[in-house]
Amino acid sequence: MKKVAVIVTDRQQEALRMAVGLTLADGKVSVFIMDNKVEPGEMNDLNLETLRDMDAEIYSNVPDSRLQLVSTDEIASRLADYDAVIPY
Repeated sequence: MKKVAVIVTDRQQEALRMAVGLTLADGKVSVFIMDNKVEPGEMNDLNLETLRDMDAEIYSNVPDSRLQLVSTDEIASRLADYDAVIPY
């Protein structure tokens, strides 16, 4: 099973939608939302819910009650474990 990390910095809605699409492939998807809270909105909420339903892991380096908080250094060290890292 391939492990894919999606690094979300800009265009959150598009990045989260792409991450949802990646869950349809045979692999494990993790999403790392960097330096910002998730922007409020129906589509972002739906994409986060879908990612959770598809067993994707969702992390952030900014405190947000909906996401698991990890430091930037911890994110950097975790990325070495992935087969593909997609910055968005």
